Parts: sequence; structure tokens; C-alpha cells
Amino acid sequence: MTLAIGATAPDFTAETTEGRINFHEWAGDSWVVLFSHPKDFTPVCTTELGTMARIKPEFDKRGVKIIGLSVDPVDDHVRWSKDIEETMGAAPNYPMIGDQDLAVAKLYGMLPEGAGDTAKGRTAADNATVRNVYVVGPDKKVKLVLSYPMSTGRNFDEILRIVDSLQLTARHQVATPANWNQGDDVIIVPSVSDEAAKAKFPDGWKALKPYMRVVAQPKG
Repeated sequence: MTLAIGATAPDFTAETTEGRINFHEWAGDSWVVLFSHPKDFTPVCTTELGTMARIKPEFDKRGVKIIGLSVDPVDDHVRWSKDIEETMGAAPNYPMIGDQDLAVAKLYGMLPEGAGDTAKGRTAADNATVRNVYVVGPDKKVKLVLSYPMSTGRNFDEILRIVDSLQLTARHQVATPANWNQGDDVIIVPSVSDEAAKAKFPDGWKALKPYMRVVAQPKG
């Protein structure tokens, strides 16, 4: 079973394309996006890794570290990066975890314990469930889990939108409504009383229902 929102993201030590890391130490006090892949040299994942490389500056601006994982050795990741650069115009500029012993995939519940302990001989279809995105907060808690089928490439604009929402709602006692984008109105969370809201939002709000108070996006 995959990790639940609110769970502590399991710590691990692993080899990556940027050397050996301890995940919690590497993350430090940053937000983290960890996105996983079932196999190197697969077409949809190639587009995803190249896209993430191109838009990494957007994550950098938000103080978010990026780390990828694929169920293959680091040496294969290095060879694959050349194909990614050739086809997508950018090679991964973030660490890629080599999970050839399936340890991290199993630790995060993406593969069952009975999956074995080697990537050798396993196909992408065998690892089809290693297609998750995790957003981890500075407190090392899982804030988001998204699972994608192998046939559907990830929407990284949506992941950026989610990060914006998570960071905003972590700073202020608000939630973001359906289809929210940066700068749109937000909702005051029900746990904030009207009295407390008056102090927090002195310019007021629009109450569509007693439990649905819409307010301009807070600054900062």
C-alpha cells in the first residue's frame, strides 16, 4: 500500500546520478518533489524527465528540490540521460535514484514485498505501479501522492500549481478551490472563526454560505 498523505516520508540511503545520498539529509528544510519511473529507456518517461529538466528553474524559484527514481542502475540512468537530452533538449539536472534492488520502490509501497530484490529481468510492465509523484514538506511529511498509468505523461504545470497551493495554504489558514491558480481568490478554512478571520483578513470576505468564505489570496 502506498504512503498516505500526512505520513512521514520514509528515509533511505541510495546511489544517485549525483552521488550517494541520505534522503532526509539531502532534503534538508526544503520542499521536495520525488517522481518515480518503472524503467529506463521508456518513451513516456523520457518526455517527463526532459520536461522536468527544462522547467526545473520554476521549482527552484519555489524552493523545491527535485529528485527522480527509476528501477534500474545509476549507470543506465547516465546512458539514458544522453537520449533524454537528444530528444527533449535537456538532460536531467537533478539527481536520479538508482533503485536496482527495488528497495525504495518497496519502501514507498510502489511495489509489493514479494517483488524480489533486483531490477534485472523485470520489464516496465512488471514495474507499472512505480509511477508516483510525492510532494514532501520541510517537515518530511507527505503532502501529496499522485499515481499515473504508464500510458499517460504527467502534467508538470499541474504539479507546479499544486506546489503553489500547498505552500500558500501552509503559510495561511486558507484552502484553494477547484481550478485555482496563483492570484485567484481562496477560501478561509472552517476551523477559523469569523472573529479570528476579522483579525486575519481585515479587508473582509464574501460569505457564499456560513461555511464558505471567499477572500482575496493573502500576500507573502
